[in-house]
Amino acid sequence: MSTPYREQFVALADREGRGGERPAWLVARRAEAMARFEALGFPTTKNEDWHYTSLSSLAGAAFEPMAAGSSLLTPADVSTYSFGASLPTIVFVNGRYSSALSTMHGPPDGVRVLRLASAVHEEPTLLERYLTRIASLDEHALTALNTAFLHDGVVLHIAAGTQVSTPIHILHISDRAAAGGVTHLRALIVVEPNAKAMVMEQYVGLGAEAYFNNAVTEVSVGDGATLNHYTLQRESEGAIHIGTIEVRQGRDSHYNAFSFSSGGALARSNVYTVLAGEGCGCTLNGLYMLDGTQHGDHQTRIEHAEPNCFSRELYKGILDGESHGVFNGKVYVHPVAQKTDGKQTNNTLLLSERAKIDTKPQLEIFADDVKCTHGATVGRIDEMALYYMKSRGIATDTARKLLTYAFAAEALETIEFAALRDGLERLTLERYAGVEAGA
Repeated sequence: MSTPYREQFVALADREGRGGERPAWLVARRAEAMARFEALGFPTTKNEDWHYTSLSSLAGAAFEPMAAGSSLLTPADVSTYSFGASLPTIVFVNGRYSSALSTMHGPPDGVRVLRLASAVHEEPTLLERYLTRIASLDEHALTALNTAFLHDGVVLHIAAGTQVSTPIHILHISDRAAAGGVTHLRALIVVEPNAKAMVMEQYVGLGAEAYFNNAVTEVSVGDGATLNHYTLQRESEGAIHIGTIEVRQGRDSHYNAFSFSSGGALARSNVYTVLAGEGCGCTLNGLYMLDGTQHGDHQTRIEHAEPNCFSRELYKGILDGESHGVFNGKVYVHPVAQKTDGKQTNNTLLLSERAKIDTKPQLEIFADDVKCTHGATVGRIDEMALYYMKSRGIATDTARKLLTYAFAAEALETIEFAALRDGLERLTLERYAGVEAGA
């Protein structure tokens, strides 16, 4: 099963060995990761965390390294993904950095945005301290596979005390040349103590091709720091997307994340954070919209490892057609984590008799002085609200679409960055209420 990846790994190591491109610690770490992936293999539905998501189509396919993308894309094409905002943007097309499409001139003072390929030489101490140290290889086969092929990506460093009010945009584009290919995208985000930053990671597919994107982002949020992290998955309708974010938080830090997912044939989002400092908190919100035969899986794990921390979580799903949604959220409270305050909610709206959701919010609590709740709801359009709108002269179809949009809007309203919030609201209106995105 892993033989094609072993061959690709050896070929990559040979190329880099001839060029002397990688430090010894990273070479060893990647070899360890490859061995770990081969030991674990692709997860199956016998694995509890993958019980409702089968990767048989991925395990049985022979994806080759993704071909270079088209040179026909222009900065104007890229700007359409910035929601009308002028953002520092680093662009990768089919896993390859594009200097022509990136607009990284003038990042704010205290902000460094580097390609991973160059950061290995320019910031060796930073990388050795953080890269591959946050994302776990032990249990996560796809993270191990990504680490084995770790070659390029983004390193974002926010200096201590820096305040950034608009996002740094990391944009990954897969075009028609991506068909049949695989890329292992990597990002490292380090927010130093008492800094505040915004980051938007976006994955976009331009066609209907089948390909495999395996993305890993490692995040360190220092003492007293805040990171607003937005992840948008808008892959092609044939794509497989596995995205993993692992976060480690310091004392009095805040990690605020929003996940938006509407693309891909099979998409999986993993968000794992460790509240490793007293007094810190995290907020994980998300919206996923599925149709046709799409399969969307959202997994979260919030680990309360210190006392006096809080966590909030709201994920909402809208499922139509024969789509299948999965939500598995776990809050784990260590014995030392007294005074934990945690709340977790998953709400799903089913628009079709054939759509289905498997939802499992979980609490594992080993402390005795905590306040934790969790819950899930699954339902259809509120008939009372529908009746009320019809009684006011609104057509049934229009009323259904507006109620669907209103369901999504609760999650979208939690986004702090106004241009993104407004842009996703327009996309949702266009999808469910028949309003043009530009209206």
